[in-house]
Amino acid sequence: MSAGHALSPALPETALRRVPVALAGATVLAQVAYPLVPGEAQHELTMVIVTLFAATSVSHALVWRGARWAARLLAVTALGGLAVESIGVALDVPFGAYAYTDTLRPQLFGVPWVIPLAWTMMAYPALVVARRIVGPSPAAVAGPLTAATALATWDLFLDPQMIAAGHWVWEEAAVVPSFLGVPLTNFAGWFATALVMAAALWPTLTPPSGRGDGGPGDADRLPIALYLWTWGGSVVAHAVFLGLPASALAGGVGMGAVVALLLRALRRERRAA
Repeated sequence: MSAGHALSPALPETALRRVPVALAGATVLAQVAYPLVPGEAQHELTMVIVTLFAATSVSHALVWRGARWAARLLAVTALGGLAVESIGVALDVPFGAYAYTDTLRPQLFGVPWVIPLAWTMMAYPALVVARRIVGPSPAAVAGPLTAATALATWDLFLDPQMIAAGHWVWEEAAVVPSFLGVPLTNFAGWFATALVMAAALWPTLTPPSGRGDGGPGDADRLPIALYLWTWGGSVVAHAVFLGLPASALAGGVGMGAVVALLLRALRRERRAA
């Protein structure tokens, strides 16, 4: 068995395969608890949530797509995320002029260590969702574009929530065109960064080893479910618990457009099956 394949070609039910499922459950429980805990505790819980979600994505990639691909995922998203965030803090490119506060620590090059993991945690579900939307063909252009859109639209929830929590501040939000209190340069930077990451990972993103594209019941149902949960849970959290109705609407529509394409693709798969 090569390093690029899943850990168990026969796909028996093993304890190893249940690790990402358990981590996903812990992630959801932590997210449910987030709006219910006091403000200071939310800072600590934010780091827990990001770490659990990233561990879920990486462990699922490890089990179903192999050690080599999981390492590539981490290199592109976590190391790449740290690089682009460090450049962003130092040079205001590609997102605009912003700075992290001291609520998330420790930090490296002015970037909290959980921020690169946040790129990892959602890049993987976004890639899996994009693959289901575009279908089993290579889709060298459509695939990365769809994955970048699936990832970048999440920021319609993320930035307003993190600004409200005091984790970072925008130095230019009042002097450049902005949306939801976030400069438009940030959303452009998010899409560009997501597109580079998706283009680097897409050519090697295969179906889970040992399965074909068997529809919503196959091994990729976990990252797909997490993407759907992130969308639906964020809409409810922003609208009901966090007092952010504008981002609830914007994220609900923006990320929801990707969700609509995904649900259409899953229905198409069921009919074909």
